[in-house]
Amino acid sequence: MNPSITVVGAGLAGCEAAWQCAQRGARVTLYEMKPLKKSPAHTSDLFCELVCSNSLRAEGLQNAIGLLKEELLRMGSLVMQAAVATRVPAGGALAVDRDAFASYVTERIRNHPNITVVEQEISTLDFDEPTVIAAGPLASDPLAEEIVKSFGEGLSFFDAAAPIVTAESIDMSKAYLASRYDKGTPDYINCPMNEEEYDAFYNALISAETAHLHGFENDKVFEGCMPVEVMASRGYDTLLFGPLKPVGLMNPHTGKLPKAVVQLRKDNAASSLYNIVGFQTHLTWGEQRRVFGMIPGLERAEFVRYGVMHRNTFLNSPNLLTPTYRVRNRENLYFAGQITGVEGYIESASSGFVAGLNALLGDTVVFPKETAIGSLAHYVSDPSISDFQPMNVNFGLLPPLEGRVKKKDRKGLLSARALSALAEFCNRPHVPITLSSEDSQAPNASDETMNRG
Repeated sequence: MNPSITVVGAGLAGCEAAWQCAQRGARVTLYEMKPLKKSPAHTSDLFCELVCSNSLRAEGLQNAIGLLKEELLRMGSLVMQAAVATRVPAGGALAVDRDAFASYVTERIRNHPNITVVEQEISTLDFDEPTVIAAGPLASDPLAEEIVKSFGEGLSFFDAAAPIVTAESIDMSKAYLASRYDKGTPDYINCPMNEEEYDAFYNALISAETAHLHGFENDKVFEGCMPVEVMASRGYDTLLFGPLKPVGLMNPHTGKLPKAVVQLRKDNAASSLYNIVGFQTHLTWGEQRRVFGMIPGLERAEFVRYGVMHRNTFLNSPNLLTPTYRVRNRENLYFAGQITGVEGYIESASSGFVAGLNALLGDTVVFPKETAIGSLAHYVSDPSISDFQPMNVNFGLLPPLEGRVKKKDRKGLLSARALSALAEFCNRPHVPITLSSEDSQAPNASDETMNRG
């Protein structure tokens, strides 16, 4: 008989886990509480809803996230197939039409003959078959309470989403299309500020009213998704070296380099919606309209979504999980997604990939540390970490190269070693992964693509 697997949550991690199991013949029951109930950050009934940016971040093997994408794509990741199929122009980044992306995954999952979708809220961790809990960092209160009851206190931090505006409402007599240093195609709309305009904007931003946050005991933020007003409060120049960095973005209207530049990135394939890059926020909606309307080109912008802020909860995974994402004292229970402390869309999918395979195969697939997918799994399960925090994939998680290596060659060599290690691993007996050998990623990525997804 084909094995039975339970997956809770139809986000990126849950859908990836369900897909990998179903593709290998397992009978998968996928529980998803939408559309009956939604978290504060979700609005769509579709699976794999991207609640923050529509960018999956940089492409190319000079970036750790690009390496992780390449590994997953070669191994047949559903999330990566969806991303490639629904991508929108974004310079050297991989960005997607968020609705098309979610629709692609939803259609594939719902029509898979081995997957049964049950629209039901889950409040227990006790199932008869191997189970992957991929309820995300916004697990419903009953399930979150069950997790805390079983494994102790969870940790929380804030996560925030940037506003989205209509393209037709942007004043292009002030804004202009460009990519930093003119690399790639001019996919970003750039809103330049002179010194006087930046001064006024900065002072308005740091004094603006923020929304009251319910259900939090502190104001802890994740550094990789910091609200723009929190970033600004750290100093006048902070934004100028962050999301408003003007370097490489000469203003064609004036022929001068602006004091600051606000960039907007396409949010859908039709190029009708743009999100304000790096402007995740928890300002009140009225203050967002007032303060962001001070940005040249956005004075009359139509906001189709204001920035929002929501809770993210993650486990103390180093004390709880193995490198297969299995709970150490529970034979058939796995966690996946941001609740494990992996941070980012693709990182979440990678954890679902690993957890799903191991739920199916009995905890036997431990990816090498030399790979991006393995380095993340080993990071979240490293018991030597005393102050565990969510982590995006980065080259610092991979073991160092042997011998002396020129700095300019390091990232390329780490990626080459990772892909070689992945190929060797997948060629081992009893590893049910068939690799595609075709390279999929571009070799480089521009500066503006390093924003978190």
